[in-house]
Amino acid sequence: MTIETFENIPKEHEQIADERAPLLPRNRDEETQVDKIGRASFHGSVFNLTCTIVGSGIMSLPATMKIVGVVPGVVLIVLAALLTQASIEMLLRFSKPESAYSYEDVLSGSTSSGVHHAGILEGWFGEHWWTSRAVVVLVLTAVVLVPFLCFKRIDSLRFTSAISFALAVVFLAVVIGITIYKFIMGSIEAPKYFPTVTNLSSFWELFTAVPVVIFAYLCHYNVHPIANELADSPSMPTVVKTSVALCAIVYVMTGLFGFFLFGDSTLSDLLSNFDTDLGIPYNSLFNDIVRISYAGHIMLVFPISFFPLRLNVDGLLFPSAAPLSSDNLRFGLVTVGLIAIILLGAIFIPSIWVAFEFTGATVGALLAFIFPACITLKDPHGIATKKDKILSVFMIIVAVFSNVAAIYSDAYSLLTA
Repeated sequence: MTIETFENIPKEHEQIADERAPLLPRNRDEETQVDKIGRASFHGSVFNLTCTIVGSGIMSLPATMKIVGVVPGVVLIVLAALLTQASIEMLLRFSKPESAYSYEDVLSGSTSSGVHHAGILEGWFGEHWWTSRAVVVLVLTAVVLVPFLCFKRIDSLRFTSAISFALAVVFLAVVIGITIYKFIMGSIEAPKYFPTVTNLSSFWELFTAVPVVIFAYLCHYNVHPIANELADSPSMPTVVKTSVALCAIVYVMTGLFGFFLFGDSTLSDLLSNFDTDLGIPYNSLFNDIVRISYAGHIMLVFPISFFPLRLNVDGLLFPSAAPLSSDNLRFGLVTVGLIAIILLGAIFIPSIWVAFEFTGATVGALLAFIFPACITLKDPHGIATKKDKILSVFMIIVAVFSNVAAIYSDAYSLLTA
């Protein structure tokens, strides 16, 4: 069997790969039955995977520092990065790559701890029906998101992913600049380096930070679609390492400087802190730059996260149908249906912290650690090493224990509130 590059393949012989082929091959021969034609570049793949990782979860990382302290917080972020990289590499080694959040609060405002924090539109024009959450969500979806959701190839989003990551860097640079300025002026309080545990309830509360960090690194659902379009498939592990390393650096910096800036006043959604007087020149301008840059980032993150959701829902509803990219009607119906459901969730779920805690403790743990570990332990080809199996068991134990503790703490807080 000869391996040809994409440039050497005549167009009449190009095929649409079935993105819904089984993730795990049923036998060794099945591995050669899928023809993969890669078009995506290394840099485009890095931007897409990085954009998948750096989503709205980054906004809650300073709050995790507030709960567990600076030192444990940094350790938790770095450890999660290492485990995320290991679990993704397991997916790539033990399965076939060929198989196959919205942030309107920034504009419309949000409510945290019973206090309403005005959004950009409310700050500029006041409270009106057209600056309400529901209207802003609908307009942004129709005008900004829908055009990007119409792309059928994930590599088509590489430029928006690059812009999205650049906007996140702008947001981080402004936060770092403000923090350094206030530190020089002597208005930064000494941070809490370690957690304060006074009773059993405060001990269990520490575990609520784990699901949030897990959710912040969740990108596993997009690994195979990205790998499937990568021209040089063997370079996918390098793509993963590069993306996870970039995100770990951004996460540590965001968590540290966000917590240093606001201290014990840090809210579960960091952007909610940027509607007050920061005690710096041009306060309103910097507040708007932070919120607008990150609003743009989140809007450009949504299409890259929506891609695998649409793909998997289609596979669930139409398991025997042709590939989704070849059926325009089904593509449109699945897209519109999912957008409607997501809109309802965006309108009626006001707190991202609650969403991150429960999602990270359930679906996040399953996708990020438990499922990859189980695939490795199943080892269909008999290639797993003793180290792989030990690491898999460790990931399952850590994920189950920490997330059961987090769910217990969350449920206890809700019931006693």
